[in-house]
Amino acid sequence: MINLQQDSEGFIRMNRHFPASVLVSITFSDGSVENVSGQRLNQAYDEALAEFREQNNLDAKGFSRYQKSRTNPGNKVDFVRVQPGMSD
Repeated sequence: MINLQQDSEGFIRMNRHFPASVLVSITFSDGSVENVSGQRLNQAYDEALAEFREQNNLDAKGFSRYQKSRTNPGNKVDFVRVQPGMSD
């Protein structure tokens, strides 16, 4: 089981997908604990990544369509917003 801690802004650190079958224990900032499936967290990660790409004008694969003179600071997210009640 993977244990994660929610920060004061409502995010957990998650920079990759977890195995879909694993249970992840999230301790929320209010002290409550909830077990969430890896599949559900992967969905939240994908949603956060899609939002990041949209806000930064990247295509679905994360490529910038600007001229090559511009640099992309990264094509990933490190933090995913979570809230109690996310479990399946």
